[in-house]
Amino acid sequence: MSHQSESNSRLKVFLENPSKALWSLAIPIMFGMGIQTLYNLVDMIFIGKLGGQAITGIAFNMPLFFLVLGLTMGLGTGVTAAIARFIGEDNKKQADNCAEHAVFMAVLISIILSSTGLLFGKEILSLLGAEGEILNLGWEYLHVMCVGMPFMIFSGFFRSILSGEGDMKLPMMVAGLGTVLNIILDPIFIFELDSFGGIGFGLGIAGAAMATVISQVIVFFVFIVMLFFKDHSYISFNLNDFTFSTEILWDIIKVGLPASLSMIVMAVGQGVFNKILVHISVETVAAYQVAGRLDMLVFLPIFSIAASLTTLIGMFYGAKEFEALRFTIRYGIISALIITIFSSALVYIFADQVVRFFTEDESIVLIAVNFLQIFAFAYPFIAVGITTGRVLQGLGKGLPVLVITIVRVLGVSAPLALFFVFIMEKSVEWVWYSMMLSTFVAFAIGLTWLASTIKKLPVKKSD
Repeated sequence: MSHQSESNSRLKVFLENPSKALWSLAIPIMFGMGIQTLYNLVDMIFIGKLGGQAITGIAFNMPLFFLVLGLTMGLGTGVTAAIARFIGEDNKKQADNCAEHAVFMAVLISIILSSTGLLFGKEILSLLGAEGEILNLGWEYLHVMCVGMPFMIFSGFFRSILSGEGDMKLPMMVAGLGTVLNIILDPIFIFELDSFGGIGFGLGIAGAAMATVISQVIVFFVFIVMLFFKDHSYISFNLNDFTFSTEILWDIIKVGLPASLSMIVMAVGQGVFNKILVHISVETVAAYQVAGRLDMLVFLPIFSIAASLTTLIGMFYGAKEFEALRFTIRYGIISALIITIFSSALVYIFADQVVRFFTEDESIVLIAVNFLQIFAFAYPFIAVGITTGRVLQGLGKGLPVLVITIVRVLGVSAPLALFFVFIMEKSVEWVWYSMMLSTFVAFAIGLTWLASTIKKLPVKKSD
């Protein structure tokens, strides 16, 4: 089958049964993200055995990794949406050129972020509020991760390219490979000889970073072999024939840059919250970090549905199949809402038991459980907000996500938390209340924006 007919066939199958298409894309993403989430949870268990300060040292790295993730996933979303629309328009040449632009973007971002992290990383951690032994532990982790950062960035863009053409299975399998390797390598690099009955290098928190970097290097080379040498994908790479196009670059940036900036805003917000929480206690920062890892379990199916919506909405919009587009939006958002209501109930009931897997520190347990039980009431609103944003990105609209994030983080949650803690001298629960209120505001803005956008679409497919 030719690449052209392959594209037409895939779009036709998706249009015949959009709800089935959503799950056919979402389930592989869910498995891939589930494996990654499993790694994050196991990684936290291993790091937790090093003590509360090790967890806090990792916590101060999180805003920086949000920045990296923001640029990679944000621009990657722009790549996914653009490729999906080109495929919907049956324009393979532009889809290929879009993927090639993504590769060059990955090169540029890798050079800038890795060199910045290696040169100024410790100073940045200090500015974020890390000091003393926590600063040293944070830097031990960061300087190793900066070496492996380019491999993570490239892998992120490769996943986005494959998502744009509707191939979710290869990223799932490669993510699974990387995660299994990471889990195997973690205890070997983190703990001393025979700590887990085998050979150990005893590198502590730096060992956790090294295990991650090695697994990501292997993931990168698997993607390279499959995409450049095995002709696995619908997209073809011929970098010798690469033609720079401001039109394609703008198509990626108009969706991807606002998404990236929104995640950078979230990174700034996380840095602010770390400063607020460390003012309360080191244990509070550690508890927030543990609870954040458990959030991933709640949002695992939601991010999977949202990523699938970006691809499907992009294809249907490009093909001008507006009725299928409307149905898919409704079905995706309702599915995300129902799943999250169920998982929120489970979080509320079992929060205490789950948190105790990660730490034996009673003060950390109490704070993390308090966070999860309060936030269980906000998760359904967050789920709708996430899916709404990804639908708008699939429609080629990146600005709403940025505006909503700025309002949520910089307009509501961070200022309120600062006010409650430093002016009113309230307890940590009021930080959680500030975050909750901001999710309700974001929910209302996002749903209103989406409804307004859908109303402007034609009622039937254009002739």
